Amino acid sequence: MNASEHPAPALDVVIVGAGFGGLYAIHKLRQQGLKVRAFEAGDGVGGTWYWNRYPGARCDVESMEYSYSFSEELQQEWRWSERYAPQPEILRYANHVADRFGLRDAITFGTRVTRAAFDSAHSTWTVQTDKGESVTARFFVVAGGCLSLPRMPDFPGRDSFQGKLYHTGTWPHEGVDFSGMRVGVIGTGSSGIQAIPRIAEQARHVTVFQRTANFSLPAWNKAMPEDYEAWFKAYYAARREKARYSSAGIANHPTPDKGALEVSDEERQKVYEAGWLHGGPGFTRIYKDILSNEKANQTMAEFVRNKIRAKVKDPAVAALLTPTDHAIGTKRICVDTDYYETYNRDNVLLVNVREHPIEQITPRGLRTTEKEYELDAIVFATGYDAVTGAILNIDIRVDGGPSLAEKWAQGPKTYLGLMTAGYPNLFMVTGPGSPSVLTNMITSIEQHIEWISDCLRYLGQKGIRRMEARTDYEEAWVRHVNDVADTTLFPRANSWYTGANIPGKPRVFLPYVGGHGVYRMKCADVAFKGYEGFTLQP
Repeated sequence: MNASEHPAPALDVVIVGAGFGGLYAIHKLRQQGLKVRAFEAGDGVGGTWYWNRYPGARCDVESMEYSYSFSEELQQEWRWSERYAPQPEILRYANHVADRFGLRDAITFGTRVTRAAFDSAHSTWTVQTDKGESVTARFFVVAGGCLSLPRMPDFPGRDSFQGKLYHTGTWPHEGVDFSGMRVGVIGTGSSGIQAIPRIAEQARHVTVFQRTANFSLPAWNKAMPEDYEAWFKAYYAARREKARYSSAGIANHPTPDKGALEVSDEERQKVYEAGWLHGGPGFTRIYKDILSNEKANQTMAEFVRNKIRAKVKDPAVAALLTPTDHAIGTKRICVDTDYYETYNRDNVLLVNVREHPIEQITPRGLRTTEKEYELDAIVFATGYDAVTGAILNIDIRVDGGPSLAEKWAQGPKTYLGLMTAGYPNLFMVTGPGSPSVLTNMITSIEQHIEWISDCLRYLGQKGIRRMEARTDYEEAWVRHVNDVADTTLFPRANSWYTGANIPGKPRVFLPYVGGHGVYRMKCADVAFKGYEGFTLQP
């Protein structure tokens, strides 16, 4: 059979994932008449909010902003119950969106994409699943999420443990009753900081195994004030537009015009106190140089350290909980409810595993280099293979050549975080080299899906069968991403932003630090210039 006789692909687009990225991709691409199909590993929609059902799980972006902006009717009809929405409510919202816009019939649930192969002769992707199905499409869109491949540390003896093992990223849907149990929690990142207070309220005893202390800010979460909700809904259009051109994709974040060292100590202290009482992750954006000037950063870090010392009664425990090895904001800033106060409880013990590392998990519990702790359950709050994990979990190849994992062996290379040279018609949603995890993810998701949607419309109008990032533009973008990161304090921290939490993962700063608004304009400029930096083949 020659090329002209080759059957047309069954689909226009195959999508990986039915989280917020996948759902919007289905809706947006269908609107322009494309035949799409999504594959989702879970048995329902919601992505990270489908899997992360651990106690205390909630968003760290205010719910009025952590929501879709593409439908005014949706914005007005949905009512959030709290300032920061809890996981069950976000999952209900995702299901509401799927039903309201009729998206479920495009999704195959309980199915993981394992392989994707591009045939250059026919400009077609063949996508295979773990259920043995194979489908063909012109375009392949990976919307698997930045935080969707849980990292379960392979401690010696893990499988010998006679109690229960849990990971915050794959929590049992029926929930867990820790009443009367001795629980060990490994990890004090965002999920650990949210889960530990709730587990401690229920369990007989909790032992927290901490390697690195993290900065956490108060959420001051509360029921949604009706007048605030009404105000936000009345001005949604303006709030969304501000968010789209802000650094973090969040309208409510400060837009500072001063550096921390440009004001008096007394004024700075007042501003920090006001920011603390407001709460939330926007705190690190109070001054414009917090993430770029070490001395400025120290003023904020020391303010927060003093808050921790004031909250925790035992000075030795407070010292362990006080971060000293990284600048505030250079690791994912956490937002909590009663996290530090939890260590004042009689049933909570903090263990420093930097000083006394975990040696192994035993049938009865966990042993460090110092002693053994008897446990009935162990919770791994150990995070994810972030940003690249979900992409590289698929064997992606072109004409039987090297896999994408092989291309990215020394670190991911993309153009705009949207495409990677050598892999035509493959789009990534919030991929490495885009602002992604440094932003409100839904703001970034909408921008990416709309850019891809506009791009596919353009390709259709021009009769383009194949689109691919140029290597020289990709190299220039990777340099730019690194250069911008190097103007900040971010790369100095051992964080999952650099892959430091995954043994053997290349140490590369994964997101784009330049800010969502700047990035959005760069992407728009590329499209305006006829997709500059991409090779388009009729």
